[in-house]
Order: sequence, then C-alpha cells, then structure tokens
Amino acid sequence: TSAQQLVISGGSAGGLLMGAVLNQRPELFAAAIAEVPFVDVLNTMQNPDLPLTITEYDEWGDPNQPEVFERIKGYAPYENVQAQAYPAILAVAGYNDSRVQYWEAAKWVAKLRAQKTDSNLLLLKTELDAGHGDMSGRYQALKDAALEYAFILKVLGLA
Repeated sequence: TSAQQLVISGGSAGGLLMGAVLNQRPELFAAAIAEVPFVDVLNTMQNPDLPLTITEYDEWGDPNQPEVFERIKGYAPYENVQAQAYPAILAVAGYNDSRVQYWEAAKWVAKLRAQKTDSNLLLLKTELDAGHGDMSGRYQALKDAALEYAFILKVLGLA
C-alpha cells in the first residue's frame, strides 16, 4: 500500500498508540480512527481520584516516580501534539466511559485543531449513551461500522 491509502485504527490503549504514532510519523497515514482513545495518559495517571488510575500503575507506571513521568511524557499523545500536518482523524468517545473519560478525546481534538497545519478532516463524535464499549442495540455495531467506513471512503476519495 501507500501512505495515501493507509488507514489505522485503535481503541482505548490502542487509541493511545494511534495518538503516539500520529505525533511521531503523521506522514505515514491517510487517516486514523481513535475509539475511546487513552490520549491524555500523563494527566490521567497523575489523578488518583479517577477510576482505575492507581490499579493501572502496574500497566503504565507510577508517574510520581520521575523516570516514569519522563517516559510517559515522551510518548503521551496529548503532550506531544505539535504544529505539523496530521492525517484525517476520527475520534470517538463514550460519555459514560468509566475507563477513558470522554474529555480525553475532546481535549486531544481541541489541541490538534489549534496546532495542526493542514486542512484534513478532524472529527470528534461523543456517544452520549455509550461507555467504554459501543452502545448497545441490535444494529448499533453496524451503524458504528458504517460511520467508520464512510469516514474512510470520504478521506480516500472513494465516496
């Protein structure tokens, strides 16, 4: 494939990966989909009042330790947004998500909008009835997939 045809997607911790690679090598992708993305990892891991933070120290490290703080800061998507061209991005958050709070995606998208130097699509959808997973309902998964496919087809110029 080529960068003009490559679309990446990840959710939760995979959304963190999407944010990190978009900051580091945005030219490699035409678009990215970040579902309930854990993109504000540094600030979240410093707030022990949020659900799961302390229990996630085993996964991410304790940012109260200076070397861990610097390591997280080095890849944290929100902290590393910069003035550069980014591919098209669709970020999806769940308002009732107890694992990745909806404001992480909102903050990230706002910072991207303020800093990015391109005119590529940058969309944020906050599902008001969703949690960490998709909304429930017989056809909801199909509707979610349709949104993602429509975004991809639009970005790739196929629709």
